[in-house]
Amino acid sequence: MQITTPLFMTTNKNIHTFHIPVMGLAYTIDSPIRVSQYGISSVISIIDDEIIEKMNTFYSKKFNFDYKGISTKIHDYRALRITSYLNMVDEVVKKKFDDFKQELVENKEVLENYIAMLPNKSEIKKGLQNLIEDGIKYKENIKIYLENNLSAGNIDVNIMTKVDKDNFIKDEQLPVIFNDAHASLRGFANSNLSSGVVLSAGMNPRLYSYFESFEDFFPDLNGKLKKKIILKVSDFRSAMIQGNFLAKKGLWISEYRIESGLNCGGHAFATDGYLLGPILEEFKEKKGQLIQSAHELMIKALEQKGMFTPEKPMELKITVQGGVGTSEEHEFLLDQYKVDSVGWGSPFLLVPEATSVDIETRALLANATEKDLYLSHISPLGIPFNTVKGTSNEALKQSRIKENKSGSSCPKKLLALSKEFSNQGICTASKKYQDIKLEELEVQKTEISSSEYDKIKNKITEKSCLCVGLVNAAYLENDIEIKGQEQGVVICPGPNLAYFDKEVSLSDMVKHIYGNTSVLGKIYRPNIFINELKMYVDYLKNEIETVSTEVTSAQIKKLQLFKNNLIEGINYYENLFVTTTFFKDCYETMKNQLQSYKNAILEIEIPQLEIV
Repeated sequence: MQITTPLFMTTNKNIHTFHIPVMGLAYTIDSPIRVSQYGISSVISIIDDEIIEKMNTFYSKKFNFDYKGISTKIHDYRALRITSYLNMVDEVVKKKFDDFKQELVENKEVLENYIAMLPNKSEIKKGLQNLIEDGIKYKENIKIYLENNLSAGNIDVNIMTKVDKDNFIKDEQLPVIFNDAHASLRGFANSNLSSGVVLSAGMNPRLYSYFESFEDFFPDLNGKLKKKIILKVSDFRSAMIQGNFLAKKGLWISEYRIESGLNCGGHAFATDGYLLGPILEEFKEKKGQLIQSAHELMIKALEQKGMFTPEKPMELKITVQGGVGTSEEHEFLLDQYKVDSVGWGSPFLLVPEATSVDIETRALLANATEKDLYLSHISPLGIPFNTVKGTSNEALKQSRIKENKSGSSCPKKLLALSKEFSNQGICTASKKYQDIKLEELEVQKTEISSSEYDKIKNKITEKSCLCVGLVNAAYLENDIEIKGQEQGVVICPGPNLAYFDKEVSLSDMVKHIYGNTSVLGKIYRPNIFINELKMYVDYLKNEIETVSTEVTSAQIKKLQLFKNNLIEGINYYENLFVTTTFFKDCYETMKNQLQSYKNAILEIEIPQLEIV
């Protein structure tokens, strides 16, 4: 029998059509070590050098590396720690990937199990199946095919651009390059990785300009980028502004990672009522415009720098994440909007093989329902933050509040960004900050009502220490000692996790993504777009309720725009769901839900200026 499968085909495309986004400071801190050998890409947060150092020590011991540690007394220790950890992860991933390929050659059962995890439409999947069926020179041909077609998942990193605190030695402020996000970028730039840095939380011009200091972000003589820039955005306008800003410096955005404003984990950056579907449609329609604009600006900048200039625009990917939960939704996003990958985040918190979560917290997540997952105000950044009720951090925080000892000791100061009381910055979750604000409140106590007093007090004390709370689960899972004030665990799942109710194996989760099994719970789960729409309607109602009695014309304009955009989004979905071949089983339900939300939005009254 003649073998028809090409043995020497090479591909630059990812093996999988999904990726695991960054989660918290540590939930994906070692995900590449866990899943990259299977071709699954994931993202490490590199803002906290302390957990990075501890995980480096942990894994160096586990894999018998000679690692002496990097003291905080060493110059530029923060960047050095990050570089060292990423180099270690890179080395481990390469070794595990080579071992896995060898195992696939030697063990047919392992190979068949791996094939079952691949996308159903994957050319690699078909190629491997053909080689097994042909059986001629089985091991030799499998080995050649794997070498030429299999690749490890990307080891990408994440930097929250706003977490860029100034740093000091006593009272002397260090140069800007020693700011937190700047040092994180330097740590990645100096590493051996050939991957991407995901920039989230908006534009930071100083940080963006710092990219120019590292040649790995510029195209080489072959027009290739060793290190890529990935922007997490929530709308096209933001993508165009940030992309052109960087292009003017000769820097190319390799990927725009679109995230739902509200139907996501962690910090929620709500749009002005722009829904995910219309946003993706705009990206699909204007992708060429995005590419051409950035290419022209980049070429001019590279010429001025005397650097190599690619004749044609480089590759630009569009990906999406936030709230996807079924294989049909996954396929729809790929098919309708031509995205390159779909991010599956929160469901992987229930996969021990993929994420770093302690047993107690994973059980809490598995049992969480819709009412348990909520948009909170616990983040010191002042940005709405998705979390879950019943965390150990919340219990400890409430206990301290009852004892009039609210606030964190603030050992890391990553979010010490408020300059209200100190030029060096104070975190609003810290005891130092809250003590001052509570003293100010006591002075006002006789001038305000008791309900207003309680409201203000809660606003002060509800902030949680994310720097500690978001890493403790990784320490607990790996039996790493936790020192300092007890903070418990903060975790940041998206609302979509309510529909997943049990711990799941990596294999089953991947098969679920591709429609070969289901790991959803039995509770009714609305479509991804309906779910997001509900969140935005609730958000608008809440915004109107919290508007001051002395509403401004700017606030009215913003609220009216929000309302109009929701109506336009519903109109878009009504037309879309009539024409698409997807979601036919639930079309009537979705149609009725859209009409119901449209009626509810039309009934919402936007506040008006009082005429005196």
